[in-house]
Amino acid sequence: MLELSRFYGITIRMYYDDHPPPHFHAIYGQQEAQVGIDPITVLNGQLPRRTLSMVFEWSALHQRELMQNWVRLQTNQRAEKIEPLE
Repeated sequence: MLELSRFYGITIRMYYDDHPPPHFHAIYGQQEAQVGIDPITVLNGQLPRRTLSMVFEWSALHQRELMQNWVRLQTNQRAEKIEPLE
């Protein structure tokens, strides 16, 4: 698993060769959610409401970069870090 970004105690990660649909993992404390990239939606798991709101805001700002990283990791290329939410 590769860490793409970290902000406000939230870690954003992706796995190499993960299953479709394109998604990332958002981890906050002991909670984790798989979040779809397009559309941006929770696929599995849960996060506190405020945390999920920040994850959605961040992913909307970086949707293109997330999809590019998804493609890179599916083809065994190196993903690029993404700026945190400020």
